[in-house]
Amino acid sequence: MRPVAGRAVAPEFDAAGLRRRLDAGLADMALDLDQDARGRLIRYVALLARWNRAYNLTAVRDPAEMVPRHILDSLTVLPHLEGRRCLDVGSGAGLPGLVLALAQPATDWVLLDSNAKKCRFLTRAKAELAIDNVRVVRSRVEDFHPQARFSTIISRALSNLAEFVAAAVHLLAPGGRLLAMKGRDPDHELPALGGLGVQAEVVPLSVPGIEDVRRHLVIVTAAGASGPARA
Repeated sequence: MRPVAGRAVAPEFDAAGLRRRLDAGLADMALDLDQDARGRLIRYVALLARWNRAYNLTAVRDPAEMVPRHILDSLTVLPHLEGRRCLDVGSGAGLPGLVLALAQPATDWVLLDSNAKKCRFLTRAKAELAIDNVRVVRSRVEDFHPQARFSTIISRALSNLAEFVAAAVHLLAPGGRLLAMKGRDPDHELPALGGLGVQAEVVPLSVPGIEDVRRHLVIVTAAGASGPARA
């Protein structure tokens, strides 16, 4: 892909430096990813930075900042995934679903987005990085009707918690969980979940390299649910 005329030149891509930053962040998070996954995550950053020049997939322009703000941020939710079958709603550039699929090859992911250019990027990333456990679907979540439901449904893109839960809860398998990645303290959004038949827990997240930004994960399950998902 050629850079678009008139746009600022992207920061130089330092793969070795990014790998050191990734390795340091994973060590801080006590996450043990194999060498293949780490290498493909850096290749994903390179691909995202290249496409971002023309398609504006993310406001983060510097690859060095993509490592903590996109890769490590996405990986903070790994301990909270439930089951094998996972859905990323509003996946955008593959955040967090594509990153999590690379980190957990035993899981199966659907990356859902209604934007055509973002789905083109996801399809290219799936092919170029040889990701076998990902399927890209262009659709709104309200219009998505898969054959089987999901044990984990996650979103990093949707700003309104109640709207996300209402739109996606019908896709959740028994015993599954909805995960909403949020910035500032989301406690004020919890009352709006009343009447949806769910219960919610807020978990603070810590991302190495972006300690100045507060991150939280809202874990939503069906009211009275117990036991692991069957999906």
